[in-house]
Amino acid sequence: MTQPSQQHYRRPPWVLLLPAVIGIAYLFLPLIGLLIKAPWSTLGARLTEPGALTALRLSLITATITTAVCLLVGVPVAFVLARTRFPGQRLVRALVTLPLVLPPVVGGVALFTAFGRRGFVGVLLDRWFGIQLPFTTAAVVMSQTFVALPFLVIAVEGALRGMDTRFEEAAATLGASRWTAFRRITLPLVGPGVAAGSVLCWARALGEFGATITFAGNFPGTTQTMPLQVYLTLQNDPDGAILLSLILVAVCITVLVSLRGRWIGAV
Repeated sequence: MTQPSQQHYRRPPWVLLLPAVIGIAYLFLPLIGLLIKAPWSTLGARLTEPGALTALRLSLITATITTAVCLLVGVPVAFVLARTRFPGQRLVRALVTLPLVLPPVVGGVALFTAFGRRGFVGVLLDRWFGIQLPFTTAAVVMSQTFVALPFLVIAVEGALRGMDTRFEEAAATLGASRWTAFRRITLPLVGPGVAAGSVLCWARALGEFGATITFAGNFPGTTQTMPLQVYLTLQNDPDGAILLSLILVAVCITVLVSLRGRWIGAV
């Protein structure tokens, strides 16, 4: 059992090592640039600015709500895609993953056409219930969900496809219902995949910009999330934008590093 592990951790050939180093350096250099250019002397003042704290709080709250929504609908979507067969399944999978490659601004426009005041769903919500979604905090969550949901679905679907189904079959032979088998067997086994997808979903929601500013707008305290605050600050105060960017980077790195070894690394 030890020999495969030793072979697994051998040094890679230089043909692979050199591009790997270049790729890692390319990802690190912009972050190093932020650290070098950051006006550290004003960090304390920046952190206590009401606008920055409000934007950060709104980002954290909406990203968490978005993750909960994605878990509620994304796990069933992943299960359906991984365990069932139906006509048009490839098209459905393509549509589910489309936001991964779709420009976020286009996603915001698409949300407007569906849920805007004149959208085919939004006009009904306004007429029947008096609900107007654009330029509200709910619109922020909807924008974040649109771009973040595929990350959760892909992670959970991959975990379901790689899972050993013999445990579910054994539970079925013992008389367990499909819901019981899913709750007691399937979910615990794909837990690392669900956790990994949730972390990626949360981080993507935290950094969402294009769909949010298009569908939710940029209103302080209501829809102005941290990425929008960074963009607004960059127009007149580049140093402040750098510090706000570092705050976002620090939050994301803290979450990813703290959960990597516990859940994500198990995927």
